[in-house]
Amino acid sequence: MTAGLSVTARFGWLVGGARPVLYLIGLVLLATSGMMLIPMVVDLSLGSRDWQAFGWSVLGGTALGSALVYFYRGSLGEGLSLRQAFLLTPLSWFSAAALSAVPLYLSPFGATSGDVTNAFFEAMSGITTTGSTVISNLGEAPPGLLTWRALLQWMGGIGIIAIAIAVLPALGIGGMQLFRTESSDRSEKVLPKVRQIAAAIGSVYLGITLLAATTYWLQGMSLFDAFLHSLTTISTGGYSTSDSSFGNWEANGIQWSATLFMLAGGIPFVLYVRLLAGDARALFDSQVRRFVLFLGVIILIAGTVLLVTGSYGPEAAYRYAAFNIVSVVTTTGYATTDYSLWGNAAVALFFGLTFIGGCTGSTAGGIKIFRFEVMYVMLKSHFRQLLYPNGVVAKTYGGKPLEDNVIGSVVAFFAVFFAAYAALTIMLMALGLDFLTSASGAVTALANVGPGLGATIGPAGNFSSLPDMAKWLLSFGMLLGRLELFTVLILFYPRFWRS
Repeated sequence: MTAGLSVTARFGWLVGGARPVLYLIGLVLLATSGMMLIPMVVDLSLGSRDWQAFGWSVLGGTALGSALVYFYRGSLGEGLSLRQAFLLTPLSWFSAAALSAVPLYLSPFGATSGDVTNAFFEAMSGITTTGSTVISNLGEAPPGLLTWRALLQWMGGIGIIAIAIAVLPALGIGGMQLFRTESSDRSEKVLPKVRQIAAAIGSVYLGITLLAATTYWLQGMSLFDAFLHSLTTISTGGYSTSDSSFGNWEANGIQWSATLFMLAGGIPFVLYVRLLAGDARALFDSQVRRFVLFLGVIILIAGTVLLVTGSYGPEAAYRYAAFNIVSVVTTTGYATTDYSLWGNAAVALFFGLTFIGGCTGSTAGGIKIFRFEVMYVMLKSHFRQLLYPNGVVAKTYGGKPLEDNVIGSVVAFFAVFFAAYAALTIMLMALGLDFLTSASGAVTALANVGPGLGATIGPAGNFSSLPDMAKWLLSFGMLLGRLELFTVLILFYPRFWRS
């Protein structure tokens, strides 16, 4: 009796605390099931028998989601506690990925057919907008399967924007609390209510998607290809309908257009809302200025090197440099050519760029530009303090003082990111993979980029030949990186589960 009371006392919060979490997961499953109707209708309309895979998945997902919503209705109350938010975030993404893998498993096409590991890997890569794939011969894939892969990334893109704006700042993860006051202050000047902000961002997200689709179509893509690539461009996801990715379309400036839309996906979407509301200051956001400047310098250098070495003509040199560099930095993962063949310097450059990422509040993954800014401010103030020990050195970001807890969070994020990266690399090498495959695979998962480096998982390859255990490790790495590390790792902290 005493032991029972002790367990209840220590873990009792889960009894009631899990109920609203399960209710919300039920809603996530219902929403995911609803989205599956789109590829099912696509298959039905085009005469593909693959629609049955989606039909059974819709039935199963709807049944499970409805049961959770029914049994735990009314449990949400006034909202979620901090501990419930930590629990909900990774579990909802895992649940969505698990359900999304079912039609891939049931489909008779490709490496995911009848293979739990490959199906889950492909779904997790999609929902986290990573873009790593195990499927080849995409040109022969059923239209519904291609549609589902693209929709997964589009849903994951809008999902991570919502989390970056509403959840992560409140949880104080990795310096994201820096945007708690800033986001609310600026948002209140644009639109007065949270729901209106969310609706405005969703409208912008949809609007840019449709603009991209129209642009691709007018420049020579089929309507089907244009629509699917617009979904995976704005979400900076990188899934394509061709094994050659954007190397399959070179004419009429499609690659230049895709470069601009990838860049658009890497910029905070709340800034678009502010800009449309007439706030011109959005153009001078600190993150965006440094992000664009950094990309411009790297593209100029790389393009010039490709031109001088005679690898390409003037237009092609800068087009290939711009497309592939923007693709990697925004963590989209499209490719127009195998840039690992450009030489060892190019391999080293793209390996380093994989860590960078886009802006916070965008669909891009990676470490994020603002964290590098915070580290720069911290190091600059440290050096000044060494020169002037008795002086007072102010630390500011975007014209506002940087609090010590923000700096501490950013430093902790860097430490945990590289510790996780080292651990994942070592575990992959322990499975027999070579160093380049292991090191680039680990960072492409944590940064949600997509292709790695080397002959196996580079831009010209895919992940199908990796051992099953490596795919499960990389799937975990994708979720870990997409949710900013701490929301996942805290679940492994024993104290989290105690009352």
